[in-house]
Amino acid sequence: MTDSAAAQLTATTPSPSGPKVLYLCNSNRGKSQMAAALHKLRAPDWQVYSAGVKVAEPGNSGDVNREAAASLHEIGADMSDGTPTPVDPQLAAEMDYVVIVGGADYAGPAIRWEIEDPSVRGVEGKERLRQLRDDIDSRVQALIAEAT
Repeated sequence: MTDSAAAQLTATTPSPSGPKVLYLCNSNRGKSQMAAALHKLRAPDWQVYSAGVKVAEPGNSGDVNREAAASLHEIGADMSDGTPTPVDPQLAAEMDYVVIVGGADYAGPAIRWEIEDPSVRGVEGKERLRQLRDDIDSRVQALIAEAT
């Protein structure tokens, strides 16, 4: 892991002592950041990380998705301090759980959550993000319950 990536992860991650989980998506701007923020809200004793498998690709740069952050804020979760970070295979190997949120292409051992985008059903805007949030939140809570 590069020093800057480690600094970013350290800066955004509290120092709990529970199980370690890494959430992955392609850009690390939306779904994986949402999952990490929800997990921190639901189980603050866990060590929670998020990363992307294609962060450096064109179209995947920038800050976290502001609409996604707003949907989390509605329920008391916060991803506004998240920074899109590329996945570090060494960090992933140290996790108790690696969860792929959506269609990210990752070769390591992981749990894959196929998240249907509500836009395929014609749901857009704030309601789309709320439905994504609620789907991810229920999966996060199930993972926490299964692990305890």
